[in-house]
Amino acid sequence: MVDLDVSDFFKHKLARIKPDYVFRQSQVALSQAIEKTITQQSVLIAEAGTGTGKTWAYLVPAFMSFRKTLISTGTKALQDQLFRKDVPMLKKALGLPIQVALLKGRSNYLCHFHYNRLVNDDYTQLNSKEEVEQLKEIKLFFQKTTTGDKSDCAKVPDKAPIWLKVTSTNESCLNQDCPYINECFLAQARTKAREADVVIVNHALFFADMALRKEAQIDLLPIADTVIFDEAHQLPEIATQFLGSQIALSSIEEVVKDIELYTAMYAKRVAEWSKLCGRVTHDLMDLRLTARPIDSMPGKKAILERIPDNERLIAVLEKVVQGIDELHKTLEAVNEQHLDLKEVYNRLNAYYGRLLQWIYPEKFDQDNQDSYVRWVEYGKHQLRLYRAPLSVKNVANFKREDQAWILTSATLSVNHQFTHFQAQLGLFDAECQTWESPFQYAEKAVMYVPDHLPDVKVPHYEQDFVRLLIPFIQRTPGGVLILSTTLRSVESLGVLLQEALLREGIHKRIFRQGETAHRVLIDQFQQEKNGILIGSASFWEGVDFPGDLVTLVAIDKLPFAPPDDPVLEARIEECRKKGGNPFMDIQLPMAAIALKQGAGRLIRTEQDSGVLIIGDGRLVNQRYSKLLWGSLPNFYRTRHFDTALNFWRENR
Repeated sequence: MVDLDVSDFFKHKLARIKPDYVFRQSQVALSQAIEKTITQQSVLIAEAGTGTGKTWAYLVPAFMSFRKTLISTGTKALQDQLFRKDVPMLKKALGLPIQVALLKGRSNYLCHFHYNRLVNDDYTQLNSKEEVEQLKEIKLFFQKTTTGDKSDCAKVPDKAPIWLKVTSTNESCLNQDCPYINECFLAQARTKAREADVVIVNHALFFADMALRKEAQIDLLPIADTVIFDEAHQLPEIATQFLGSQIALSSIEEVVKDIELYTAMYAKRVAEWSKLCGRVTHDLMDLRLTARPIDSMPGKKAILERIPDNERLIAVLEKVVQGIDELHKTLEAVNEQHLDLKEVYNRLNAYYGRLLQWIYPEKFDQDNQDSYVRWVEYGKHQLRLYRAPLSVKNVANFKREDQAWILTSATLSVNHQFTHFQAQLGLFDAECQTWESPFQYAEKAVMYVPDHLPDVKVPHYEQDFVRLLIPFIQRTPGGVLILSTTLRSVESLGVLLQEALLREGIHKRIFRQGETAHRVLIDQFQQEKNGILIGSASFWEGVDFPGDLVTLVAIDKLPFAPPDDPVLEARIEECRKKGGNPFMDIQLPMAAIALKQGAGRLIRTEQDSGVLIIGDGRLVNQRYSKLLWGSLPNFYRTRHFDTALNFWRENR
């Protein structure tokens, strides 16, 4: 550890390079606690309220420690911000020779093999004129990039389907057999990560690495002395996703088509490929027909135990596997004859393994075959099989004794208790501390819970909720953010609000989630300056609208997780079996953290002010209400309409 006083750094040195910096004692205290955790190689769960300055609070001791550090963020956007903005500024302030690397998952990097195959294929794999134009941009990008990071190719949207054709997956990567291995952008990024002092990753990559270490003793990330998780409240959900698996029927269908294509080119006389591939394709169609009853079930998905005639479904799946097994063995004999054959063999092999794991859990989870939940999702053009762990508390077992873990976020506790978060990840021995936000919520904002709205289950609740909002929309000096719990409500609230605005002659533009890409929608809303943005899950956190961009936040209902979530359903059932109370142990804590995230969209800087409206009366009139509102910042609270509406007159 470098002999540098943390308090002195924040008081004096940081102010010289950040003219807008405001010294906060809570930031210094947080940074000192992290410094202590790194030295003691222990675990710290640090809840730091909005405005504490947690990013710099963990970067400073991490840099000063000169120990190999992994910093894991909730999103790739935050990764880029840390690497391109915060890190260079801090390196300059400290004057230390710290090497920092940015590492993302393989789908974020151009793949030489797949790029060249697409370019050399006379554009036959392109589906539209738009993709032709996008490929032109990617070709220009390929010629000048040194990292291959697709986020640097600004003219092609991050979610554009063409990226799937020029990037690789775990299944389609040729690894050491690739002729471009020495030029591989991903391999170069991993080399830089191994050599760096600090590596910035994201939670998805961290848990993908954990899953590989667990199953195949393969590592994607370098071993670190310190691991810092930012936006740590997301860890349980992302761990559940990446410590499980999924497989889409369309992926199998696609690889079977490619096998038929490439075997006709390079191994035509070896076997009756059309017959082998045709059998698998036919069995996949039979599987889709067998799964059709799921189409009429809630959310068009169901855990295996609740699927009608699930024994028949398993039988058809076994038939699919038998066909794939025969194709797999035949392809194995010729996969070394050409790289294209090798690539499709690798893909088929991966899908084959996942199907076996899904159908026969007892062979793969010998300690406890009931430790995973399996479900099927039925879409109009898609069928997916999912597998996820019932619990992720074994995450704690991956911490080495000589390693420090710091988990930080603004939303980790429920009514000032950390037991729910600790239990989720198995971090029972962690030190837990809270650093309150420096914002003066009681003076800067009012939380209004109406005393006259009907129960949220009443059919006309949404009409009454929109009617309530109109006077606030008329009076608020800035933008409006309406947070809903479902996409269906986003649509219905949007329709009702549009009608109300026309009726009242209010000229404000409405932006609805789903109208365009997430990032585009946010940019359009910010440019409008006084628009109305209606969003669901992805807008409850991770969006930042400081100042007058948002001065009114309205939440229609408490964010209890939907009952059709298969993992939640299985965890609730498991909790009941063990004699627990699923509502108090699982559903309420999840809702409290989500509500805290949503409410946190209102006040983003010390200068911000505004009104938070929560239409759901359950926040105050239920036995469990205190656990919810006790988790929120200390807004001035009222149930009176006039008090809330007059907030702007009295505070402007």
